[in-house]
This record gives sequence, C-alpha cells and structure tokens, in this order.
Amino acid sequence: MSATQAALTQLLPLAGDTFDKNKVTPGILGFIVFAALAVGVWALMKSMNRHMGRVDFEEAPDPAAPSTTTAPKPTV
Repeated sequence: MSATQAALTQLLPLAGDTFDKNKVTPGILGFIVFAALAVGVWALMKSMNRHMGRVDFEEAPDPAAPSTTTAPKPTV
C-alpha cells in the first residue's frame, strides 16, 4: 500500500463522521455558481439572437440548373 492510499484510508473515515448526510446542502457557493452559469447562458442566447437577426442571407441561383424564366420551346 502506498503512502497516498494509507493517508486516504486514515482521513476518509474522519471526513465521513463530521458531516450529516441529511443536512449537507450546496450552500451559497453552489447558488452563486448556478446563478453565474444561468446569467452566462442568458447572455450567450441574447448575443446569438442579435447576431442571427443581422444575417441577411439570399441564396444565389445554381448556375448549372436550367433557367425557369424562359418559356420552353413548343414541340411539333
């Protein structure tokens, strides 16, 4: 067994005894992280909507496709 494993086996039971698993909550730090992520996603969506509104896309006609503006020649 390595020194790291020995230290972990001695420290983990101590950490397990100090916390009541029914009372542990994310706390204020968890709320701050969640709120920051939510604000970041909102800002990214707002920016994306603004950029998509600026797009002016008109598809160029395909040069290989037959033209539909000329009338077909009548067959006799």
